[in-house]
Amino acid sequence: MPNQSEGAGASGIRIDVLIPAISKDLRTLPHVVEAVRRHSRHPVGDVVIVAPREEAILAACRANGWRFVDENTVLPITKKHIHYRSARWERSGWLFQQLLKLSGDKLVRSEHFLVIDADTVLIRPHRFHSGGRTTFYTRKWSQPEYFRTYRKLMGREASAPRSLVTHYMLFEKSKLRELKRFIEAIHGTSWYRAIIDSIDRTKQFGFSEYETYGNYVYTRYPDGVRLLPARNRALHARVDRMTARRYKKLAVRYRSVSFHEREGYVRSAAARVASSQPSQSRIKPTRGKTAKPATASRG
Repeated sequence: MPNQSEGAGASGIRIDVLIPAISKDLRTLPHVVEAVRRHSRHPVGDVVIVAPREEAILAACRANGWRFVDENTVLPITKKHIHYRSARWERSGWLFQQLLKLSGDKLVRSEHFLVIDADTVLIRPHRFHSGGRTTFYTRKWSQPEYFRTYRKLMGREASAPRSLVTHYMLFEKSKLRELKRFIEAIHGTSWYRAIIDSIDRTKQFGFSEYETYGNYVYTRYPDGVRLLPARNRALHARVDRMTARRYKKLAVRYRSVSFHEREGYVRSAAARVASSQPSQSRIKPTRGKTAKPATASRG
């Protein structure tokens, strides 16, 4: 059953919504936004779509009243400057989307904004901030490389007891700016360049914006955070074939569902098959123990 603190009634802080997207997300995107409006226990302000300047995306934004931001105008760099790839996989766009999320303090008007993956639909009520505390949703497994990069980037270990990579996260502009200033002070360069330079580019999953921001806030403001299990379900199904009855049944156990319809960021079908094999280990943030392989979040 839904947590009592996530019960009915919108109240508290106003939140904007920030969603990086590409044209392949247009099937799921209206469902993602509608579910945030329905299940967020906060007044929802602007919906900001950060995406390539393509007519289909512009038309969707006009039709739905979303604010469009050209992804190539956000940072001094674009995806083509990142060069994060191998002969088998391409992750430049994946990393670029994470840098766009971390630029949200420049793109939204509200102090608090929800970043959510363009394929993830909330199916139960969510209260992201209550009693002066931000709710971070957690899972038990993660990519070991996320924590190696965090240590190199931040100069310390991640402190959260569980992984914070769970398809969506509430950001606070002031804390996000603090994080970026902290990174720049350590590395003597821009925060985004420090992130790019800290990644082992031989590894396919080298960075997580959710682990980085979440662990910074968890360490710096431990009394301002509460952790709840994510309870996300990956669905290899079409969102337009879902019914209210199926959502209701899933909501008994899960808080959200993710529709993994996109092909990903690998170079070929063969590489996609290879990258899904258990040889890509996932570990718990407690380090050392392997966990059951699962579909990776976009973060």
